[in-house]
Amino acid sequence: MELETRIKVDNRITCLFAVKQQRVLAVFYTAGFPTLDSTIEIARHLEKAGADIIEIGIPFSDPIADGVVIQGSSSLALKNGMTIKKLLQQIIEIRKNVQIPILLMGYLNPVLQYGIEKFCQDASKAGVDGVILPDLPLREYLEQYAKIFESHGLSNVFLISPTTSVDRIRQIDDNTTGFLYAVSSAATTGAKEGFTSDLDVYLDRLHSLKLKNLWLVGFGISSNETFSRVCKYAAGGIIGSSFVSMIGKSSNLERDIAEFVRSIRG
Repeated sequence: MELETRIKVDNRITCLFAVKQQRVLAVFYTAGFPTLDSTIEIARHLEKAGADIIEIGIPFSDPIADGVVIQGSSSLALKNGMTIKKLLQQIIEIRKNVQIPILLMGYLNPVLQYGIEKFCQDASKAGVDGVILPDLPLREYLEQYAKIFESHGLSNVFLISPTTSVDRIRQIDDNTTGFLYAVSSAATTGAKEGFTSDLDVYLDRLHSLKLKNLWLVGFGISSNETFSRVCKYAAGGIIGSSFVSMIGKSSNLERDIAEFVRSIRG
């Protein structure tokens, strides 16, 4: 009980959701893209522009769940010299100014190479609030790593999809301390022209489950229209590929990030 209380009080994710449960905007970008030191500047501009949560991607050489935009950003970030150690050093710098929740999203392999206990310890000290590792199985997490994450006050966010069974969703919900990441489809990441009617059926089903945790929808959100559509059911949405594509072309990050966030929020 004491540990659970500490996570709820100290973690910026739970503090955010204590005061805001609608139209929460989380923005993803890849660490070290478009330049090695862009990570810090982008985080500062996102908070100033009005984003609620920052998700920073850990570059990986084989990002199988990602579309071409994020794959490309990950490849360039690795060429720029981005590593987990460098990223955590950048987050220490980010935390001098940025107060909103920060999550790290990536694949299990680089974290295993770094060492999970060391990763959790260093991430927590740097100011990270949560981690999203889509290829970390729930059972493995509960049996081997849950106590490590919890001891460092880190939320571990799991993904659910249209094919996830109700029993599985409830099991994930029961073992979540941050929020649920509802993937909009079984496809890879990437902006979409529009969602099918199946999305409304899926999101309505999730809404009817009255889950303990709030949930955000990701994959395919790229505009005010798509963001507002998922917010009819969910607490908010997660923007990734369209933002990464924009910053890759930007000549003025502060201006363009402010404009991007305004366009999503409408």
